[in-house]
Amino acid sequence: MKLSSRLDTIRNKVTTHYDHIWDCCCDHGQLGMALLASQPKSVIHFVDVVDSLMVELETRLNKYAADIQPQWQVHCMDVAQLPLVNDSKNLIIIAGVGGDLLIELVRSIYQYNKDADLEFILCPVLHNYRVRRELIEMGFGLISETLVKENQRFYEVLHVSNRATQPLHCIGSEMWNLSNTEHQEYLHKTIAHYKRMEANPKCSEKVSHLYAHLLN
Repeated sequence: MKLSSRLDTIRNKVTTHYDHIWDCCCDHGQLGMALLASQPKSVIHFVDVVDSLMVELETRLNKYAADIQPQWQVHCMDVAQLPLVNDSKNLIIIAGVGGDLLIELVRSIYQYNKDADLEFILCPVLHNYRVRRELIEMGFGLISETLVKENQRFYEVLHVSNRATQPLHCIGSEMWNLSNTEHQEYLHKTIAHYKRMEANPKCSEKVSHLYAHLLN
């Protein structure tokens, strides 16, 4: 199965073994199905709150992956109530949702599993700065980060953990390659976006200058 650039970037970040990988808000399950092939020793959990999607996905898995049924599970549930498997190595992937919802989901999982080793791969659709700030407040550090362009849109893919010692930065650090014209394009768009927001007297978030420093 050919993945989009964004989903392929996420899959390529799964480079170590996990007992359980949770593909959350999985939609049609393309990423999770790719992980069934690349991570054959992991249990892949497909999680979404949309019942019709999960019924369709389970039917497809029963048709094409019945021989490896112990390797996958389908859950129709709220990601905020994710039933992590204690005493196991878990990776939680949340992609394709807005930044505010993503923050809400991560915070809920964090509050219910504060003593656990929490590792996430996250790809918000919007509000990357806010997502990063909230992750920092919860004590998450950086494992890796990548900027990817797909269908004329940019996405930041963050691999973070509450056990990682590398600091996570609000505007990103290692993802930037400003000799790359696409990265320059994204940076200028981001600065322009925040300047437009800051022109509103009600805007309390003044961050355009933080991104502008990257140009120096």
